[in-house]
Amino acid sequence: MPLRSSGKLSMETRKDDESTAPAPPQKKLSCQCHHHCPEDSVNSTCRVIIEHQESQKARYTAERTCTDGYCFTIIEEDESGGHLVTKGCLGLEGSDFQCRDTPIPHQRRSIECCTGQDYCNKHLHPTLPPLKNRGISRVLNVYIVNAPGADFTEGNIHHKALLISVTVCSILLVLIIIFCYFRYKRQETRHHYSIGLEQDETFIPPGESLKDLIEQSQSSGSGSGLPLLVQRTIAKQIQMVKQIGKGRYGEVWMGKWRGEKVAVKVFFTTEEASWFRETEIYQTVLMRHENILGFIAADIKGTGSWTQLYLITDYHENGSLYDYLKSTTLDTKAMLKLAYSSVSGLCHLHTEIFSTQGKPAIAHRDLKSKNILVKKNGTCCIADLGLAVKFIR
Repeated sequence: MPLRSSGKLSMETRKDDESTAPAPPQKKLSCQCHHHCPEDSVNSTCRVIIEHQESQKARYTAERTCTDGYCFTIIEEDESGGHLVTKGCLGLEGSDFQCRDTPIPHQRRSIECCTGQDYCNKHLHPTLPPLKNRGISRVLNVYIVNAPGADFTEGNIHHKALLISVTVCSILLVLIIIFCYFRYKRQETRHHYSIGLEQDETFIPPGESLKDLIEQSQSSGSGSGLPLLVQRTIAKQIQMVKQIGKGRYGEVWMGKWRGEKVAVKVFFTTEEASWFRETEIYQTVLMRHENILGFIAADIKGTGSWTQLYLITDYHENGSLYDYLKSTTLDTKAMLKLAYSSVSGLCHLHTEIFSTQGKPAIAHRDLKSKNILVKKNGTCCIADLGLAVKFIR
């Protein structure tokens, strides 16, 4: 019991000592002032009260720490780009936070504080932070040299980058439009299916007609049409005159070669397989017959922007049997002539000829009055062999 009461008594005694302990003396710190001197300053000197705070440890070790009151030196950049140095005192309230300088947008400044001894801010020399968004900025490979003292914020740089991007894109768009316009005008000056007359007649001597060329090819024994180089030469020298028909595979034009009328079937680019199949059928050995449309040449022409597939044949101005029967009155003899010639041509297609270079049987598979042409002499010839097939044993 006595021990407990003595302990309680010692604690009460410590509390009384703490409550009756004398307040620490206030110390005044002298600082050099410049551009920030209070009214009571003398000889560019200001004073600030330093408040000391004692911790529990300090009471027993006689140590004290300063918490407020500083001398400061601050350097900042003015509007003209010059450096302004200010010195002075910071009071008790909030000085600790003021010494922790917070960056201010659009302004360069730096502050240093001290509290070790009087006039300690004489030896403080703060430096300005490095330049930002100045000097040479590179935006979209365009160098922008900023004038000294000019401020360019991040928003201004983005605005300039957007402006440059829009300008470059607009210029490119205008150039593309101009290029497309002149390309279109150049193509428009050409006929859609025109083939320029070529002066090169290496493979066809002057004065030769189509009939002469075909007879020469038949007498050579091949029986498969004109040589390839001759066909290509004829195709280059064809001049289109007018369009006379249009079908599912392309268009049919009347053209001229050395004054002779020819029919030119121009296939759509997507129908290359049909063009190849029909050309192959026409060039079959021993295919030529008076009641089969006379084949002249075939060629592929490239004009840069599109590919043209040509099939050149004899021209018959009476047109198809379908149109001929609608516009012409026939007697019995003329009707029999049309029928006999059509059957003769079909029979030749179906007939298989055995020889060293024989002809296979061919099925038309699309025979109708629109695919039969009427010659000037009143006979018929079978045309449009795009769906025909050969019978191969």
